[in-house]
Amino acid sequence: MWLPVLGLLIGLFFGFLTDIKVPDEYANYLSIAVLAALDTFFGGIRAHLQNLYEGKVFVSGFFFNILLAAGLAFLGVHLGVDLYLAAVFAFGVRLFQNIALIRRILLNKWSNSRD
Repeated sequence: MWLPVLGLLIGLFFGFLTDIKVPDEYANYLSIAVLAALDTFFGGIRAHLQNLYEGKVFVSGFFFNILLAAGLAFLGVHLGVDLYLAAVFAFGVRLFQNIALIRRILLNKWSNSRD
């Protein structure tokens, strides 16, 4: 469980230290990649809370989701269709589902500890 948190902290640390500007034409790709990464991150937290976490599944899913989302956005740009919206919808729904499950698990653990 420490690997995703460590990666997030390192990424935030270097992100705030650097002054890198992303060109506007790559904004869709970056937003999709961040959404896919957040979906995988919260999915890893949910899996850990359910005692189903596997590091290889997390890392492979992390990179596969980012590449798939960026690939959809790239294909959509070349076809002239806003195909990245499909990835936004899919990852957005999964992100909210994972957060809802995490909340339920934590509430159940908290209420069980009080009893």
